[in-house]
Amino acid sequence: MGGALILAAAAGALALLLLAVRLWVVLSPRAPVPRRSLSLLVVAGSGGHTTEILRLLENLSNAYSPRHYIVADTDEMSTHKINSFEQIRADRNPSATVLCNGPGTCVPICISALLLGILGIKKVIIVYVESICRVEHLSLSGKILFHLSDYFIVQWPTLKEKYPKSVYLGRIV
Repeated sequence: MGGALILAAAAGALALLLLAVRLWVVLSPRAPVPRRSLSLLVVAGSGGHTTEILRLLENLSNAYSPRHYIVADTDEMSTHKINSFEQIRADRNPSATVLCNGPGTCVPICISALLLGILGIKKVIIVYVESICRVEHLSLSGKILFHLSDYFIVQWPTLKEKYPKSVYLGRIV
């Protein structure tokens, strides 16, 4: 009985070690790889979040295509705005980047994307843009995704000072 207990403990320790190594591999920074196109997963929130994310998308080149959207079932206005946006800007091309800007619905999506990398299925780049209305403090989504995102973009210098890992590009929306 004692031998089986020691064997089970050793197996558990080995599993934890493998998980820790896998997390380190997935979360360690890597040099960007140049690509012709990059598929984009956009998490749209209701109200101003959808307007902000569409303004961000207006400034992206066609290299970020195709674009895939996640919208709440009850958010008909965002669906309409996105359909109008895509009709104006028709594209074609597979999902390696998640772009989000603050709605709480983006947190489980980003965690799922991170899990794809941890499980070795696909490396997904997470780009989080903190909402323009966040001048001195991060949103709850920002506080969570600050540690999980590959690129964390803020739009105010005060946030860059508080969060040195972030990227400050000025006002981008």
